[in-house]
Amino acid sequence: MPPERGPADALPQGRGLNRGKIVDAALRFIDDRGTSNLSMRNLAQVLGVEAMSLYRYVKGREDLLEGVVAQLLSGVTASLDDQLSEHWQGFLQTLAHEIRRIALDHPNAFPLVATRHPAAPWLRPPLRSIELVETFLRTLREHGMDDEQAVGAYRAFSSFLLGQLLLEAAARGAATSPAEEPVDEGGASIPREDGSLDLSGSPEVLRLRPLLSEDHSEEEFEISLETLLDRLDTELSQ
Repeated sequence: MPPERGPADALPQGRGLNRGKIVDAALRFIDDRGTSNLSMRNLAQVLGVEAMSLYRYVKGREDLLEGVVAQLLSGVTASLDDQLSEHWQGFLQTLAHEIRRIALDHPNAFPLVATRHPAAPWLRPPLRSIELVETFLRTLREHGMDDEQAVGAYRAFSSFLLGQLLLEAAARGAATSPAEEPVDEGGASIPREDGSLDLSGSPEVLRLRPLLSEDHSEEEFEISLETLLDRLDTELSQ
């Protein structure tokens, strides 16, 4: 559970604000009070400023939540253990534990990773940043997987992480059901489309985009179910 904080503990007060400090304050606010209680007015109050002063740096509550999601996932690839990542199994284990650490450190905020609109429909939470997907695909390709295997691993790995970690977040008191759609307090644009992404810096994502866009949800469900049944059968037969 996040440590208890006072209303102004570790939050930047008044002058010297920028987008990074405001997003960091929003994440701390959500850790303490939950997403449903976050508003531009409430955040401004704990920052000791007028709500209008926040709009110099964020477009509104929706833009603020987008910033929180980006901050949660920022730096994940830099945190991966190079030694463990020498093998694809070690890479996936290290990545899984890093995402789990985020979920356990920020259980109230982690459901945002699952519920916010992704920048493209083929980006799957919780591995929903272009940087993460590029690293994931490139690493598995470097370890000998072909295109279909790498994309299939991305789908299966994302599904496993999302289901497991949302359960863990819920067990720690997080609200995982969709909240009422808020009335945005600014002109924030919410990503809903697939045509505005710049993938020039992510060659693997760009090359594998057609495969990433394919819908294999029914097949994935059946494979996951069969895997579970096989595991239970093995345990019962021992």
